Amino acid sequence: MATSKQPPATQAGNQQRDIQRQQDGRDQAGNGQQQQRAPVQAGHHDFPAPPLPQQHLEKPGIEAGMALKPQFQAPSYCGSGKLHGMAAIITGGDSGIGRAVAVLYAREGADVALVYLAEEQEDAETTRRCVEAEGQRCLLLPGDVREMAFCRQAVDSTLREFGRLDILVNNAAFQEHAARLEELSEERFDLTMKTNIYGYFHMAKAALPHLKRGSAIINTGSVVALRGSGHLLDYSATKGAIHAFTMSLASNLMEQGIRVNAVAPGPVWTPLNPADQTGEKIAQFGADTDMRRPAQPEELSPAYVFLAAPCCSSYISGIVLPVTGSVGE
Repeated sequence: MATSKQPPATQAGNQQRDIQRQQDGRDQAGNGQQQQRAPVQAGHHDFPAPPLPQQHLEKPGIEAGMALKPQFQAPSYCGSGKLHGMAAIITGGDSGIGRAVAVLYAREGADVALVYLAEEQEDAETTRRCVEAEGQRCLLLPGDVREMAFCRQAVDSTLREFGRLDILVNNAAFQEHAARLEELSEERFDLTMKTNIYGYFHMAKAALPHLKRGSAIINTGSVVALRGSGHLLDYSATKGAIHAFTMSLASNLMEQGIRVNAVAPGPVWTPLNPADQTGEKIAQFGADTDMRRPAQPEELSPAYVFLAAPCCSSYISGIVLPVTGSVGE
């Protein structure tokens, strides 16, 4: 007796329902048994993850006073002379990302000048010792990047000390949260703008006459420039401006062979954030990234080497490189 054969449409439906039943069973078996996922560690060693120390720092934020010190030495990074014989200025170079970049620039053979606020002298001295331990010279330049005259002086001092200028890293920043637009005074908005975008403009303008083919300008942007932040209205606006400034200046300087790029960090464990958020909030800093932890400065600094070194990025200008700990940002 011949058996009836199911039509293809019915076979497909049965197959779909069978797969559905199997997956429903797995879902029910796993329901209520999901454990909190551990932070993602993708390097040679584990980095700190929430909960972090509940600490609130007084501005401008001194790294020496942090209960959990940021990791900046990058012990597994081996220099290979990528920046041999060059000289760099790093604003906000006393601590955080700036300190980590200064150490790797020195490891790659560059002399480094650090721009920072006078209140950050202790941090700057520590960074200088670390740079000199790498065998390079380090110049300390306390001052305020909001002032064009100081920026010119910083460039002139660097040229007198090192005889050249090849790399400018614009990294200095001010950040203070505000829950509502009404809380943002014009004075505070002006301080954020003048530090975060005017400072970049002043330093780039002061450095440009001394930069040559193969030189690089690297700006520190932010993930909040890519997606905004409801509590960092002024800071996010300046970082968006920095991204646009980066791409526009890259176009402007293309014919001179001077490259301009930016790095857009996600949450990074530096004095900037404990000097902004409350201790309760900072304890979970970085937990909302896909990696469920903040970056350490040494996880950012190799990107600044890559964008500074002509041997690595001579065909790259006008990009914003996200280093955010999340997929697709």
